Amino acid sequence: MRETRHQFREDLAELERQVLGGMDLVISQLDRAQESIAYQDIELASMVVADDDRIDGRYLEVHQGILSLLARQAPVASDLRIVAALLHVIRCIERMGDQCVNIAKLVPLSGYESPKDKDILDAIEKMGLQARSQVLQAKQALASRNVRMAQDLVSQDAGINRLNREIFKRAVEIGDDVDMREWGMFMILVARCLERVGDNTVDIAEQVVFVVTGLFREMDGSAPPPTIQASDAGL
Repeated sequence: MRETRHQFREDLAELERQVLGGMDLVISQLDRAQESIAYQDIELASMVVADDDRIDGRYLEVHQGILSLLARQAPVASDLRIVAALLHVIRCIERMGDQCVNIAKLVPLSGYESPKDKDILDAIEKMGLQARSQVLQAKQALASRNVRMAQDLVSQDAGINRLNREIFKRAVEIGDDVDMREWGMFMILVARCLERVGDNTVDIAEQVVFVVTGLFREMDGSAPPPTIQASDAGL
């Protein structure tokens, strides 16, 4: 029995490593999607679309691995929370990958010679950097079981939401030029994709809190965080 439990823990740890590695794949995709927008690089955008198969493959691998683990074992307590959280997190990773693909697909549509607005491009760049930072922090929070780091993602995500609203407002006010307005609408869609990446990091943060405390609560910033001990916070 002890040997069986040891194997279970090793298998569960390996699945978690695969999930954490999935967030590295998202960061890579996000970097390239952001660069393809900044330089209107259609070839790079096509690489983002093609490489989404890697994230989809990771999702299937982890999903099947967890189902196999559940079929062979009956995890309880903290182990069961980790299993449930990993299923949720890998789904968030797959969704973030899809948002990177959505950004990449907008590159050829927005037109290489289209007029561009520097304020919008600057805000898009800031959103991309913020989204990248949040994905990295979500990974670190999960790996270290750091609740405070997870909770901090809520306030950080407010910055992405603010930039999203600013881009929408600027695109509406951009002027009467039809081509510029069309380009602005595409940038609104890009901003929306980045905003959804941020939302998914908050979803992952909720799972970190759940794994550590056993409590699940939507972290929208309006409700006080669950009471935690210093050890729960990863401090």
